[in-house]
Amino acid sequence: MRLRPRYMHLAAALTALAFSFWARNVSAQTNSAERTFHVPKKTVEKALKQLQPALSGHLPTLEGFVQADGHPLSQYQRAFYQCTVRVSETSSGSVVHVNANVTAWYKDTNAAHSGYQLLKSNGRLEADLLDQLGDQLSSTSAPTPASTQEKPSVAGTTKTNGSGLDLPVVSAPLPSVPENNSVFSSSPSTAAESSQSRSFSEGKPADKKSADLRAEVSGFEDAIRNQSRPKNLVAVKKSGTPVVASSSLNAKTLFLADAQDEFELLDYNADWVHVRISGLSRGWIWRTSLEMPEGISDVPKSVVPAAPTAADLFQVSREEMAPFPGDWAPLRGKSVKIISVQKIREDEKGGGASAKLEFAKALLDQSYDELSKSPDLAGLVLIFDSSDGGMIAATLPTIRKWKAGSLSDAAMWHQCYFDPPETFTISSAATGR
Repeated sequence: MRLRPRYMHLAAALTALAFSFWARNVSAQTNSAERTFHVPKKTVEKALKQLQPALSGHLPTLEGFVQADGHPLSQYQRAFYQCTVRVSETSSGSVVHVNANVTAWYKDTNAAHSGYQLLKSNGRLEADLLDQLGDQLSSTSAPTPASTQEKPSVAGTTKTNGSGLDLPVVSAPLPSVPENNSVFSSSPSTAAESSQSRSFSEGKPADKKSADLRAEVSGFEDAIRNQSRPKNLVAVKKSGTPVVASSSLNAKTLFLADAQDEFELLDYNADWVHVRISGLSRGWIWRTSLEMPEGISDVPKSVVPAAPTAADLFQVSREEMAPFPGDWAPLRGKSVKIISVQKIREDEKGGGASAKLEFAKALLDQSYDELSKSPDLAGLVLIFDSSDGGMIAATLPTIRKWKAGSLSDAAMWHQCYFDPPETFTISSAATGR
């Protein structure tokens, strides 16, 4: 499941301390996907953890949840939604942004066109989740007044704080003590202590109160950040990373993941990671596009010592400008730069799909400047002249985005053309366990 877990178990003492100097109100909606709540970020994250089951699930129908995409919604089956939540802390509280992805199986009359497709939410899923979050915060954000040596008398009436929350009206005269010689002590360490009577300590300056409170909260936040992360989650490094249906560069893209999206790790090999999307849904992600769990490298070490590099296996034999030698729509009939590549030794081992892609990546990088300066060239074609050769084609816009860093290696390969595809297919057999 795609999660953004915040593994927080805040004691009641933290709640009492935090509400001593943070606002407690919940604001009105700003738009269907984003709202501001006048509570601390950690309070919002704690509420979101309790709402975890509402972040994803199956949709009985797509009507009223997605925008029309030109296909009849009746032709979609097995609809599933997944909400991604981002919480940002501001001076006035916390801004919560929700993004909902909806996937469904499209059943076409032509079976070759059937498959899972990503649909655009119309905002209802995001608004519903934000409504649930507001209700959750409303039911938990009213703080319990702390007692002192002289117990306050609580009136039987309530007042409204402007956001619909009813807070008790408290009549609590303070003990008669010198103003500059005693302050409220804020050193509770357990939930039981936080509900007991507070004592006034002598000899502390009044401005020490705020500093003590912040120190207490900072300590709790450090403890939360230092909690161990589950060992079976992987995180996406860059937005736009494709999650595909099988461990192949030619596999169908299910959807594009955002940076820091997290998935449950099912298996992995030297190049691919098998992940759980949600429920029974599975997908594959290029290994170098992920932050792997502790103890597992993002880039696996070579299992063959002193293996030759791609530069030692291949060499450029010819370069020319010519029309695209294929029927791929993005480059059909357009002028391209064609680079022919040969193996240095035909019997050399190690010149498989991975080595070809590594050498092709180096040529794409080296050729970009020339391509960008030539207005007549629409892309680059690499032809591997060998018994197990093949062709890779890439458009100039794809190479430009990759060079700019807006496309990962995996995302760039999924926008390229391979002929024949099986020549560049990397085995999906698990080897990492």
